[in-house]
Amino acid sequence: MSKRPFLGLFASPAALIALGIVAALLAIFQYSLRAYVPGSLRPGDFTIENFAVLWKPMFRKAFLTTFLLCFWTALLTLLAGFPLAYAMVRSKSSLVRGGILITSLTPMFLGEVIRTYSWMIVLGKQGIINVCLLGLGIISEPISLMFTITGVVIALVHFTLPIVIIMIAAALSHIDWNLEKAAASLGAGRVRIFFTVTLPLATPGLVAATSTAFSWTFSAFATPQMIGGGKVQTISTLVYQVGFSSFNMPLAASLSLAGLLFTIAVLTLFNVGMRKIEKFGDC
Repeated sequence: MSKRPFLGLFASPAALIALGIVAALLAIFQYSLRAYVPGSLRPGDFTIENFAVLWKPMFRKAFLTTFLLCFWTALLTLLAGFPLAYAMVRSKSSLVRGGILITSLTPMFLGEVIRTYSWMIVLGKQGIINVCLLGLGIISEPISLMFTITGVVIALVHFTLPIVIIMIAAALSHIDWNLEKAAASLGAGRVRIFFTVTLPLATPGLVAATSTAFSWTFSAFATPQMIGGGKVQTISTLVYQVGFSSFNMPLAASLSLAGLLFTIAVLTLFNVGMRKIEKFGDC
């Protein structure tokens, strides 16, 4: 008799989903190697011209813009999410913990398009940011946040922050407080305890949260499309424009595969670079 009677029952749906994903990727790969026939949705003969087109300046710029958006979003969400997660886990007030939790999770109950429309109002020249800055005398005329990388990053940070807070809070909650008390009993101050005990032990959670924020941002479409207004071109927006505006499905398929490989490569390099930090956290 099997020692794990439910293993097959639980693994079967996962295996079917995996097969579906593999089949979809194979179909996209096959489509990316077909020629584009203008005026027809049916692809032509096999060719590698679609991948050669990706070396054009427009596509290279889209890859660079996508990387910068992912980098700044991951960095800013990490800097903003860690203090909130730390306060949520370590605060002695249940009101503070509950308030941070509710505030963090509430945006997740709204659709991406609704949140993006809200940010379009906030980031506009008559939005609350410009109104406050003008009222305080910091600026003399409204600054342009719409249709810029800065505006897109601000909105993406807001969208990604809840999941980052939850992941960091989960990592912090598993840290044994007795280790910090032991460090304090040996004469370490709060700052030294944080940098020598708390932060190293939370490093695996920080790495996971940063990786998630980067990959999540990479696939974002509605926010770059609506707030960027066509002036902030990313891989996802180009796939939409090429595939559904020009109906060049083979080129859209090759761009999708190139984006997927680009994401895997960046995350692989990131994980390799963070191994030393994870080992430092295990010390």
